[in-house]
Amino acid sequence: MRGVAGSGKGIDRLDGRIIGLLAREPRIGVLEMSRRLGVARGTAQARLDRLQSNGVIRGFGPEVDPAALGYPVTAFATLEIRQGQGADVRAHLATVPEVLELHTTTGTGDMLCRLVARSNADLQRVIDRVVGFDGIVRAATAIVMENPVPLRIIPLVEQAAADSDRHD
Repeated sequence: MRGVAGSGKGIDRLDGRIIGLLAREPRIGVLEMSRRLGVARGTAQARLDRLQSNGVIRGFGPEVDPAALGYPVTAFATLEIRQGQGADVRAHLATVPEVLELHTTTGTGDMLCRLVARSNADLQRVIDRVVGFDGIVRAATAIVMENPVPLRIIPLVEQAAADSDRHD
C-alpha cells in the first residue's frame, strides 16, 4: 500500500509536492496549487485536508525570526528536574516568553529548552527566571554561536516521499 497521508504510513510523492509548494508559497490557493501540480482541484483539496487532519501540516502562520524581534541571542539549557515536579516545571516554563521550545529528554538532563535573549547580559535574566523555580535542581546552558543548518523540514519531506516510492 502506498504511504499516503491518512494511512499512518507517511506521505507519497504528491503529498511531498504539495508540502514543497506550500513551503515556497504559503499563500497559494488550492485552485492555483492544483493547476501547478497537474491534479484536479478536488484532489488537491482532499490531500491538503488529509495532511492537516493527520497533523502533517500543522499550520500556515508566519515564520518569525527572533533576532529581527530584538532577541539575537539563542541558547539551549539542559535542565535537571526534581522527581515528580515535571508538570509544575512545564507549567512554569510555559509562562516564560523567551522559552521557544521545551523537550523532555533522556541522558544527562530531563528537559532541554531553547531560549532567546536580547543580549548575553539579558540571557542571565532569562536563565534566572527559568531556574528560579523550586522544581529545577540544576541547569547547564550553551550559547549558540551560529546556526549553519536552520530548522528545515523540506529535505525530510522529500526523503519521506521518495521512501514511499521505494515501498510500492
